[in-house]
Amino acid sequence: MKKINPKALKPIDAEEKELMESIEKDDWKPVKDFDAEREKAVKAARNTLKKDKRINLRLTQKDYHQIQVKAIEEGIPYQTLISSIVHKYLNGSLRPKL
Repeated sequence: MKKINPKALKPIDAEEKELMESIEKDDWKPVKDFDAEREKAVKAARNTLKKDKRINLRLTQKDYHQIQVKAIEEGIPYQTLISSIVHKYLNGSLRPKL
């Protein structure tokens, strides 16, 4: 059985923390037309996760190796890690250290 990374259970931001707390307080109510809502959510998720652009990226050997090591530590492919870093930076949840 694969061990769950404790970081995976921590909220990534204040909004996610608020959502997790509301679930724990049982504040959520069922929707009337579950199938329709589910279909809308599935469609939105597919569009969000759709990767339809390819880029070429040149990295130093050292950076490439460090990305691969981090990806192995996280248990994900290195391309997914790079994509995640770019996505988080563009959405403001990843900021450079000053």
